[in-house]
Amino acid sequence: MLENPQRYTVTAALIYANGPIHIGHIAGCYLPADIYVRYLRSTGKDVAFISGTDEHGVPITIKAKKEGITPQEVVDKYYGQIKQAFSDFGISFDIYSRTSNAIHHETSQEFFTNLYNKGDFDEEVTEQYYDEVAGQFLADRYIVGTCPVCGNPNAYGDQCERCGTALSPTELIEPHSTLSGSKPVLRSTKNWFLPLDRMQPKIEEYVNSHPEWKTNVAGQCQSWLKEGLRPRAMTRDLDWGIKVPLPDADGKVLYVWFDAPIGYISMTKEWAAEQGRDWELYWRDEHTKLVHFIGKDNIVFHCIIFPAMLMAEGSFILADNVPANEFMNLEGDKISTSRNWAVWLHEYLEELPGKQDVLRYVLAANAPETKDSEFTWKDFQTRNNAELVGIFGNFVNRAVVLTQKFCDGKVPAIGELTAYDQQILDELALFPDRIGQAIGAYKFREALGHLMDLARLGNKYLAETEPWKVVKTDPLRANTILNIALQISANLSIVCEPFLPFTSQKLRNQLNITEHFNWTNAGRADLLVTGTELGKGELLFAKIEDDEINTQIQKLLNAKRMNELETKTVPALRDEITYDDFAKMDIRIGTITEAERVPKSDKLLKLKVDDGMGGRQILSGIAKHFSPEEIIGKQVTFLANLAPRKMMGFESQGMILMAEDRDGKLALITPGDAVWNGGTVS
Repeated sequence: MLENPQRYTVTAALIYANGPIHIGHIAGCYLPADIYVRYLRSTGKDVAFISGTDEHGVPITIKAKKEGITPQEVVDKYYGQIKQAFSDFGISFDIYSRTSNAIHHETSQEFFTNLYNKGDFDEEVTEQYYDEVAGQFLADRYIVGTCPVCGNPNAYGDQCERCGTALSPTELIEPHSTLSGSKPVLRSTKNWFLPLDRMQPKIEEYVNSHPEWKTNVAGQCQSWLKEGLRPRAMTRDLDWGIKVPLPDADGKVLYVWFDAPIGYISMTKEWAAEQGRDWELYWRDEHTKLVHFIGKDNIVFHCIIFPAMLMAEGSFILADNVPANEFMNLEGDKISTSRNWAVWLHEYLEELPGKQDVLRYVLAANAPETKDSEFTWKDFQTRNNAELVGIFGNFVNRAVVLTQKFCDGKVPAIGELTAYDQQILDELALFPDRIGQAIGAYKFREALGHLMDLARLGNKYLAETEPWKVVKTDPLRANTILNIALQISANLSIVCEPFLPFTSQKLRNQLNITEHFNWTNAGRADLLVTGTELGKGELLFAKIEDDEINTQIQKLLNAKRMNELETKTVPALRDEITYDDFAKMDIRIGTITEAERVPKSDKLLKLKVDDGMGGRQILSGIAKHFSPEEIIGKQVTFLANLAPRKMMGFESQGMILMAEDRDGKLALITPGDAVWNGGTVS
């Protein structure tokens, strides 16, 4: 663990540019990284906050095939959308770039060539799966089969996403190609491998030198090391990606997990060039602290494979910490992009404008730091209304409104302090360090709890001193109380900024703070100068009503239903019949003249049908789809020569013909135009 670093390089995972971002991504790494970076900047640290989109790899080509566009069109589309959503949400990257940029291709190829020239790769001819129907070698993600560890039938060729086990395609049971559905065959091909097996001692030494790493990170690393590392191919037989810079490597690109983490370096180069800085200080100086924020599915790549690459290269620093989070679930189910079971960030920003900090607060409060957590819209509403409105906003609003009412909207002078005043100020002084230590230890939920405790302290102080009563008998005492309340509010504007940047700015505007206060100023009771005129008072947070929440819940349910409909399969055909079989059926048109529910049955309706021959009684299992009243007078088709049968004590003389839609709802089969009762269907 690096003590007293001179600068920080902080990265947030490069997300595939094959779709929009959702709250699971935000809670997993981007919001924690932003809180951490904003805190570091406020303490005066030199920080480079780096991220971007990963624009190579199979997920991109899969998306391109699905949408019928080129891979380049896919990444162009989603890079712009993702970058804008991050910006609107207040994620304060120093640079948000992309791995399709020329500087990244150059940096990755240079890195590969360096390792190649040093003899760090093993060149091997291996048997790889080949799709004879599609006519190409299959990347790991184009192969799906049953996981040999947990039995998941949808495991990928490189990893089972259910149990987290790293796999090779040949370990899958009954593999098949996602391109054609066919069973792939093995063919010989040459690739370049990083010998992780020979590097294991150095990797173990690195991992074991960081006992402070989170339990989930250390545990997954030790599991890999215990199993024994194996050589891993750093090239792939694909046509989309960074070309392998060797003369005998046509049709091969760099493995996406080789080039993607190098993106942190190439993007730092890009940023440094724009800012007139030396990029090497952020990657090669031993006094720089490197921190990777990721989700748990990327632990092995950032803690073993990327460090191994950097060790082989020899001139780069290694990550000091990799504070990976677990997953966030949604309304009792796993977030799934394929099933559209997600809260998409760009849609949230459009549909709930001005509420960026509400989502930031809820995601931070529910951060999956040690185990999977869950987001629900009801909890979102409760936390906003009870905590942000009821605690934080309520305190600041009371302090500002009372000042406007009793002090002409100007910061009053502070007078003689009581023992209780001093106690409050002493407690105030402790909060910045308390919050900062938690952030520095990557305990963001704990830090947020301390922040809210400061707002609670302010509420408690006002409730117990009651300046609205004191002002009637002792105006100077009331002034002191309000001064202290406003000083607490000013401190909140500083320490809430990493979590609630938009609220911080609103609060600064209300308190008319023009000086650039940062963390070094926090804890003081003299931030606001006596006589300063407050800005326009307004509520920091608005109550969220049930209608807004119900709309979002219904949106999720609609998406879930649409997904179910889209994945519903057409029933298989029944056994073949001959024309003579069909000709035996007498299908006719009739009009329903009476309808009533059958006692003790929740499915059956008893119908009287005018069949043109004196009428008949038919029992039909449609009570859950139609009320008796709505089908009287309807013309229907019915099977007239079906043998009568007893049902619930009543005789049924035929069968009403129905059709089931994709939603499982029954519909009457009716003639398009009026037909005489008793007319035949042929």
